[in-house]
Amino acid sequence: MRLYLASTSPARLATLRAVGIEPVPVPSHVDEDAVAAAAGPLAPAAYVTLLARAKAEAVAERLADEGDLDGLVLGGDSAFELDGRVYGKPHLPEVARERWRAQRGRSGVLHSGHWLIDARGGQVGRAVGGATAATVHFADDIDDDEIDAYIATGEPLEVAGAFTIDSRGAGFIDRIEGDPHTVVGLSVPYLRTLVRQLGHDWTGLWNRAD
Repeated sequence: MRLYLASTSPARLATLRAVGIEPVPVPSHVDEDAVAAAAGPLAPAAYVTLLARAKAEAVAERLADEGDLDGLVLGGDSAFELDGRVYGKPHLPEVARERWRAQRGRSGVLHSGHWLIDARGGQVGRAVGGATAATVHFADDIDDDEIDAYIATGEPLEVAGAFTIDSRGAGFIDRIEGDPHTVVGLSVPYLRTLVRQLGHDWTGLWNRAD
């Protein structure tokens, strides 16, 4: 069974491959800021679920129009919550630097939204989704030189919360409470739950030989 990944995230792609799934990556081209602005203020879980849904629906509708759709379509989105405020991707070095100086030695919650559409046979059908969360505890001895060196790699600029746990950022995190895959941006156990809710076998997505 084919899984379309409505995301260009290298971390989500690597996560799926690691669990035996070779998805079909399809960029959604969704204007995330416009979708969020139209929805108005939302709780973090609702915010990431909304964006995940928008991405999945955009890809499903486009592929259906092109006649190139047969499988499940997965959309995902992540945001980091610190002191009740939700942060997405910093994009700019100065923004990433400000965030790291604020979050070192502290804890925040990474929220990941998921939306899965059943499009077997080319028809956009039933969909299920929701969000998962994990608490991230940052080391308290991270100095400014380390922050600057990390930002210079470019890694934290295009990820929610300006950090990763599956690359260079891992050394700055003391521990995680919850599913580590949530912090990467895609909860594998939750995805299995969604697949089963749609009436499909999780093992039916395993299509990688290695």
